[in-house]
Amino acid sequence: MLLEVIAAIAVVALGLTAFASGIPVAAMAVSEGAQLSTATFLAAARLEEVRGVGWRAGSVLGDLSFPDEPALPDPYARYARQVRMVECHVPPGCGAVTSPFLRQITVTVAYRPITALGIATDSKTVSLTTLAAQR
Repeated sequence: MLLEVIAAIAVVALGLTAFASGIPVAAMAVSEGAQLSTATFLAAARLEEVRGVGWRAGSVLGDLSFPDEPALPDPYARYARQVRMVECHVPPGCGAVTSPFLRQITVTVAYRPITALGIATDSKTVSLTTLAAQR
């Protein structure tokens, strides 16, 4: 009976050790998911701002100004955003779409993820693209 108890304790100890070794990996995955969700939220928010700006007949892209944001205000200081717009009727256009009444808007958010060793040296990016029609 003592031998069975010792064997059971060894199995439980091995299981707990394996479980405990996975906790840091899970924590980093949760952190990466939170950063990716934040970047996606920031891109979607800026995309809606850009889409909300009126575009009337005869206006050109130069009429709209959306400067790059190399650092956002706290608590998003580690994130950067840029907006790029393309006229769909001017080459290279918007892929298969070639309408003078459409513009392609792309918002890219860059961030340096937190890793197990600190903040990463390479940035990751999230890009959202949509078409906006003339109103």
